[in-house]
Formats: sequence, structure tokens, C-alpha cells
Amino acid sequence: MSGPVRVAYDALIAANELKPDPAQQRAVAALDRLAVSKGPGGFFAKLFGQTEDGPAGAYLWGGVGRGKSMLMDLAFEQIDITPKRRVHFHEFMLQTHSRLRKAREREEGDPIEPVAEQIAGEARLLCFDEMQVTNPADAMILSRLFGKLLDQGVKVVTTSNRCPNDLYKGGLNRDLFVPFIHLIQQKMLVVEVDGPTDYRLDRLTGVEVWHVPNGPEATADLSRAFFQLTDYPVEDRAKVPSEELDVGGGRTLRVPKSLKGVAVFSFKRLCGEPRGAADYLAIARRYHTIIIVGIPVMGPELRNEAARFVTLIDAFYDHKVKLLAAADAEPERLYPAGDGSFEFQRTVSRLKEMRSAKYLAEGHGTVT
Repeated sequence: MSGPVRVAYDALIAANELKPDPAQQRAVAALDRLAVSKGPGGFFAKLFGQTEDGPAGAYLWGGVGRGKSMLMDLAFEQIDITPKRRVHFHEFMLQTHSRLRKAREREEGDPIEPVAEQIAGEARLLCFDEMQVTNPADAMILSRLFGKLLDQGVKVVTTSNRCPNDLYKGGLNRDLFVPFIHLIQQKMLVVEVDGPTDYRLDRLTGVEVWHVPNGPEATADLSRAFFQLTDYPVEDRAKVPSEELDVGGGRTLRVPKSLKGVAVFSFKRLCGEPRGAADYLAIARRYHTIIIVGIPVMGPELRNEAARFVTLIDAFYDHKVKLLAAADAEPERLYPAGDGSFEFQRTVSRLKEMRSAKYLAEGHGTVT
């Protein structure tokens, strides 16, 4: 009998939404093992009469565009555990550090224990997109935090561009992080999703990423690109979901269209409003592809907007976000003259590089 993830995966193949992929099928098998393993709310565990403890999670790793996030989404939808939560790993860690600070302020002793209990009470299945560890503060707590979560029966599915042994490679005091790697290897199913096809890059084939000028034609082209990148039916365009993105400090940013890691914004919303680096970093970490419409030619009269645009592109570039845009000029003519044009040249260079095949093939979140 096929497990729930296999049933959903096979249905997508039958509908020609996916092509058979042996690497993905190995991951599906692992996710179904997790689905039927003993744990809270495990309908399929009861169905199959499983009595022994099974895996505590699944760690899917491999190159960009191999379908890891899609597989994780299938697991999230199909594994019969409630409550459950899907969240970007970086966002989860920011929230966890905030909870730890509050616990310390209450002088509760070791804050890991109450915070882990709080998280476990909110979600029995946690799905993390894009696990990468670059922050020493994260590295120092991960082993203890996740050890407590797994002890309390929380199941974890995560994706990453790195194998477990390469997490936090070269990081400060990495020896204190190594127990977290051992935890992953001992408690979770580690599966390399290493298929030969970069599906994300494949969807970008033939897609023009910079459209000039702004107008109905550019908007229509970018709309088609959005549906191509997300495999979303064009006839359902009115149903594309929006999102409220937490950008920190108790603030949110409305994302008019958000689907499968692709988001659509207007230049006015991103750069015409008072926003800072924290906002743009939150966007860069959350989405692998951004579509921006309405980029104008800028000059000293739009100095503030231009400065925000520079900060925005820096965040996108550092996190290897793929940018599709409609603008009134090519990058080298976006800020053609006047005070501030010299400083804008680095942004011009980055915009040109972001159109290259090499950049488009880079994995999201790879900060160099």
C-alpha cells in the first residue's frame, strides 16, 4: 500500500505536472516512512500497525531547483499530524531567539526547555525551508533545541542546499555545533535529492528577465513568467494568494502575489515607502524569485527611492534572489545623471550580473 505522500506524488505525475524522477522518488519513500512512523496524531501509524519508534524527521538536501521544497510541501499537506507548521528556517530562528530573550527576562533558568515546550505545543510537525546555518548564535542552540523538540515527539522535515556535514562549515566554535549534525544523522532520514534536472532553472529557460519599457506588454510577459515559474493554472489567476510577510519589529509587509517562493511587488510598494535593510533582508530570505513592476528612471528628485532600490538590490544579490522586472530603461540608464549617479553604478553592475546564466543557476540563500 502506498503512503500518503506517494499517492499525492503519483497523482501529480499522472496529471503531467511532474516527470518521474528517481531522486525525488527516494525522498517520497523517506517522507512516507516518516508519515507512518510512531508519533502523535499518526493515523497512518495506526493503520499500518506500527509499534516501534520510527524516524523523527527527514532532511532533504541537494542542488537548487531539484524539487526539495515541492516535496516538503507534499509532506506538509499529506502527513496526518496536527497542529503543524511550515516556515522558512531563518524566520523560525528569529522567532526562537525572541522567545529565548523573553524567557531569560522572566529568569526561568535554562530558557531552552520552556521554549521547546512552547514550540512543541504549537506544532507536532515542523517543516523548514532552506536550512542553512551562518549565525553563531543559531549554531550554539540548535543541538539542544532540536534535541528537546524531538524528545517531545515533534517531527521535522527540512530542506537544505548542503549535506549535514557541511552545515556551518568553517563557523566559529563549530565543535559546539557538531552534536546537531549527529542528531540529524541519527534521528532523521537524510536523502540527497540529486536529480539531473534543475527544474527551477528549466522554468526560466526562454524567460526574459528585464523588460523595457513599463506598460501592458511588459506586465503581460511578467504575468506569463509568474505562472510558468509556479506551475499555476493561468485560468486561476484571480485566486493567486497574497501574504503578510513578517519583516521584524512587529511590522508586516503585504505581498500582493506569493506562490511557491515567487513574489510580485511594485516598485512603489518596495521603494516608494519608508523601508530599510531589515525589510529587504526579510524579502530576500523568504523568496527565491521576485518580480518587480514599475521601476522608473531615477535622478536626484528620486534620491530616497534610488537609495532604497540600491539597498534592495544588495539584499537580493547577496542572497542570490532571481529578479524579473519591468522598467523604463535598461540598468545602465536607470540613474543616468546627477548627484548620486556615480554611487548607483555598483547597482547597475549587479543588475547586469543578475541576468547572467551563471547567476541564475546559483542556489538561493548562498551568501558569499
